[in-house]
Amino acid sequence: MPIFQLNDNADIDLSRSKVLVVDDQPIHIQQIYDILSGQYTVLAATSGEEALEVCELNTPDLILLDVEMPNMSGIETCKLLKSNMITSEIPVIFVTTFTKQEDENECWQCGGIDLIAKPINPMTVKNRVKAHLTIKLQRDMLLQLVYVDGLTSIYNRRYFDNHLIKIENNAIREHIDNALILIDIDHFKRFNDCYGHVQGDHILKEVAKTIKNTLKRPIDFVARYGGEEFVVLLPNTDLHGALKVAAQINQAIYDLSIEHCGSEHKFITISLGVSTSTVSKQQQRSLVEDADYHLYQAKKQGRNTIASRIDTAQVIKQIYPHA
Repeated sequence: MPIFQLNDNADIDLSRSKVLVVDDQPIHIQQIYDILSGQYTVLAATSGEEALEVCELNTPDLILLDVEMPNMSGIETCKLLKSNMITSEIPVIFVTTFTKQEDENECWQCGGIDLIAKPINPMTVKNRVKAHLTIKLQRDMLLQLVYVDGLTSIYNRRYFDNHLIKIENNAIREHIDNALILIDIDHFKRFNDCYGHVQGDHILKEVAKTIKNTLKRPIDFVARYGGEEFVVLLPNTDLHGALKVAAQINQAIYDLSIEHCGSEHKFITISLGVSTSTVSKQQQRSLVEDADYHLYQAKKQGRNTIASRIDTAQVIKQIYPHA
């Protein structure tokens, strides 16, 4: 999309936007639903806990969040949303009866982008929601220009490098492990020599799409690391879980049954290096380098295989007993 269109609101289609309304009073949810449902998909939650679950399963583009709720307040809910990598970028508009400046300040400080006063004015709700959805869509389009690989339509190396830092910082706070899979298309240069670069580009797109479709959790992602290399990042995943994902990816690529005249395996295959570690800020480089080391080992072992710090074949045999 041409950059000049980013400032032309008339060209921005917001009809597929999802708005989550969070309020412990169903009558208030219904009121906002009646205002917005003709323009957007409106999701609902009657508690902060339910809102967090909805955001994990069906991520909205914007949240209208009641401040005063039992058990978990809107302020607490917003703080948890902002601390979660999946939900941290979702804009939050607080809906509140607060009139004191210190109460409003708390809404801003926890990550809110706007306030709507109760009782609500339908025109105010419509215009605020439209304005913030427009800003978000413009931001998303800009990020796509910066962070998405033009050929494969998956994330690029820049996004991976930036996101890895966030993932590792989060892992330090939560005391969890991350896993990384580095993937290389076997004998890709030979494939280009056999079939030409146009067909080679097609293979890159097919492999990228297949890897992306194999990943099941919203927080997992694949990026094009460079050339014919791809990287998969699996937050909060141990080695056993990472090897299971690697085996699924490896099988999915093989099942494409794409002929490769320059490969001993006769079809397009991949080699995979798997790394996992107890994450710390200082381990960013070692996580990638370790995966790269095991990718090299996978190639030495004849390609079309997975390598890691342990006996990978034995672990995969436990995962798939009949393999």
